[in-house]
Amino acid sequence: MTAASKQLETSHRVREGSPWTGLWAVVFKEMADLLTSTRMRILEVLILLTAIGASYAAMSQIRQTIGRDVFLFLKLFTVSQAPIPSFVEFLSILVPLIAISLTFDAINGEFNRRTMSRILSQPIYRDALLFGKFLAAFFTLALVLTVIWLLIIGLGLIGLGVAPGGETVARLLIFLLATIFYGGVWLALSMVFSITFRQPATAAMASLATWLFFLIFWNILAGLLAAIISPVRMGLPQEVLHNAQTQITLARFSPTFLYGEILSALLNPAVRSVGLGLLLPLLPQGAIPGSALPLDQSLLLIWPQFTGLIAATILLFALGYVLFQRQEIRA
Repeated sequence: MTAASKQLETSHRVREGSPWTGLWAVVFKEMADLLTSTRMRILEVLILLTAIGASYAAMSQIRQTIGRDVFLFLKLFTVSQAPIPSFVEFLSILVPLIAISLTFDAINGEFNRRTMSRILSQPIYRDALLFGKFLAAFFTLALVLTVIWLLIIGLGLIGLGVAPGGETVARLLIFLLATIFYGGVWLALSMVFSITFRQPATAAMASLATWLFFLIFWNILAGLLAAIISPVRMGLPQEVLHNAQTQITLARFSPTFLYGEILSALLNPAVRSVGLGLLLPLLPQGAIPGSALPLDQSLLLIWPQFTGLIAATILLFALGYVLFQRQEIRA
């Protein structure tokens, strides 16, 4: 067998190999591009200023409770001082923006640069390309959020001089994980629009419009729909309760609402229920003063919401996968 025939046979085996051939090459290449891009530098400056400002405002409010509050570090993320919002309020805006900026041109950018056919002519399958781009954006988002998380804790250690307890660290770790998957929903949604629309600007605008709809208008629309589905005609308690339950059910179609419920139970251990009062972020309607739920009980409260965020990420990515597989790619 000649050298040319051996090389041809090896190339044929690579092309006929696993659909995941080239997956990690795509992941590492995309991560390198994302982490060194100009947009990431801008986001890093914005994140740094946000973390420092929110931490300073929170520490100035909670220094007087040192020694009396077991969950002091949790307040670093929830306490605010006018006119600076709390850090979780910043996160509810920053996380979708970071996620959308990472994937709004992930697929259509390749088409516009006319590099998609070149990439797929290599021993890289469509499956590996799409999974690689999503995983690269997901790992980049996780890295950015972990750095923010460590920065806030480090500033708290310096500013407060008190180390967090074991349960506090566990709550903060779960909070970080929930925030990553909350960002994963917007990553997958932005990638769906990147596959659907050929212009990156259109995909970015569609992603931002969807985020603003769920952030601002969906709770209002849920209240209007609940009044139609479960009207309160006589003012009876059961009618009011049924209307409230319908409104909660509709509101939970919003990733922002699910994330707000998770934050309320994790960062405020006194919260014993999540529901209608959480239509506004971190409103502890289920809190009992002076009491705190153990971590496992708080996790039982938010487990459906946590699962919902993961399921939404998977479903949106599956939709993007189907759309991408059906697209025609020409040289």
